[in-house]
Amino acid sequence: MATLNLSKGLQELSKQAKHFSEAQLAEEVIKRKEGHLTNKGAIYTTTGKYTGRASNDKFIVEEDCSKDKIYWGKVNHRISKEHFFNLYEKVIAHLKEKEEIFAFKGFAGADPNHRLSIEVINEFAWQNLFAHHLFIRPTEEQLKEHQTEFTVVSAPTFKADPAVDGTNSEAFIIISFEEKIVLIGGTEYAGEGKKAIFTVMNYLLPQKNIFPMHCSANIGEDGNTALFFGLSGTGKTTLSADDHRKLIGDDEHGWSDNGIFNIEGGCYAKTIHLSREKEPEIYDAIKYGSILENVVVDESTRIPDYDDTSITENGRVAYPIEAIKNIAVPSVAGHPNAIIFLTADAFGVLPPISILTKEQAMYHFISGYTSKLAGTEVGITSPQVTFSSCFGEPFLPLNPAEYAKLLGEKLDKHDARVYLVNTGWTGGSYGVGSRMNLPYTRTMIHQALDGKLEGVEIIIDPIFGLAIPTQVEGVPTEILNPIHTWADKEEYTRVATELANKFKANIKRFTNVSEQIIVEGGPK
Repeated sequence: MATLNLSKGLQELSKQAKHFSEAQLAEEVIKRKEGHLTNKGAIYTTTGKYTGRASNDKFIVEEDCSKDKIYWGKVNHRISKEHFFNLYEKVIAHLKEKEEIFAFKGFAGADPNHRLSIEVINEFAWQNLFAHHLFIRPTEEQLKEHQTEFTVVSAPTFKADPAVDGTNSEAFIIISFEEKIVLIGGTEYAGEGKKAIFTVMNYLLPQKNIFPMHCSANIGEDGNTALFFGLSGTGKTTLSADDHRKLIGDDEHGWSDNGIFNIEGGCYAKTIHLSREKEPEIYDAIKYGSILENVVVDESTRIPDYDDTSITENGRVAYPIEAIKNIAVPSVAGHPNAIIFLTADAFGVLPPISILTKEQAMYHFISGYTSKLAGTEVGITSPQVTFSSCFGEPFLPLNPAEYAKLLGEKLDKHDARVYLVNTGWTGGSYGVGSRMNLPYTRTMIHQALDGKLEGVEIIIDPIFGLAIPTQVEGVPTEILNPIHTWADKEEYTRVATELANKFKANIKRFTNVSEQIIVEGGPK
């Protein structure tokens, strides 16, 4: 619980706030003109200046309980207790002056043994509806016994003064582990609250020897569970959606001694170039109650244009997980049988699928590699390497090596198979080669999930040390070893060596990574 002087302010806000149902909130959004309806009944809204996370404006309070545990640096910025307390008082006063504020009580974590009881207090009705969608909604009985452990307070129209408040801009996302408060202001982007609670879970769960993961998860008819890790553009959402497998969750999970559990109660999916043909589950979930964020909508027909990126390429839709038909209920499952690391390698030198040892799994998990493509951003004329440790570096308050250690312990205990799957380029780098054939990728993943790649004949890639299957049923043999797809073998070796050296340089960023992981898991 928060200290007495802070908890009093939170209690007063909670009593002032309206605890509305989702239907009531949808009505409030329209009445307050915070958003409008699409032709399908979804609410659409925009978030002004901030259409994505303000990573440079996220802080953790430097407190005795946590300061020696936090991995301070470019991701985890410090802010003093004095600045936090001053901002807290200002935000509370700001919200108390509002005629209406809104509150949601629920949970993070589908496993009752490991869930976090939360309350979300919002200035905007649509952001409170977002909280209803993205967090786990309690039953009436659970609500009666709900005791808040962490509170999110969001005041988008309150803007900080950096010279006075110790922030970097008008926006701030501040987490206090001592006071158990997330304080958000100056930004209307709803994803800040969702990811702040994920950061909190990434701090709390490892203390219970639970492995928090930025991944999607599904389960087959035979009970086999699979995890899919991957950064934006790698195909994580597309490849984890499968007619023959039930979705457990699409973004955040925990792995305890009991198995896998979803941390969230909904989905927050990108809408860029969305179509029913490519992603029918997401497309059909956009209906009454769902929230479209920063998507261009025709003013007369109210039909969304998912190809129009004039607002942002980061258009999003939020909806409860029940909007997806093929889901696991509840959002829990046993220990994973297979783990898929997805990378979109624009250099075209990684195999379409490879089998990882435990050390390689830990190495590639810490690395979190993919690549940005030429032409996607101003100034990028060739593939750009992107490393995001543990496939979610912005949300990790602890040293990435600690999460990798948890992964290694889980692999030792539960014998899950780990595969690295390249959904990027083959036959040359971006601009020369071609994108991996999606049906072939799906076939390789199905073979991996069905256990058909166990014990197959392999060859070892001489540069990255990866085990490449020599045959995968339903996939042309000539594409499995990337060097065979390049016309110029010497150029392949040069480009592959260049990428391998970037891996080696990146791993040096982290402390506490064992020499064994670096030597046995990394490029040779």
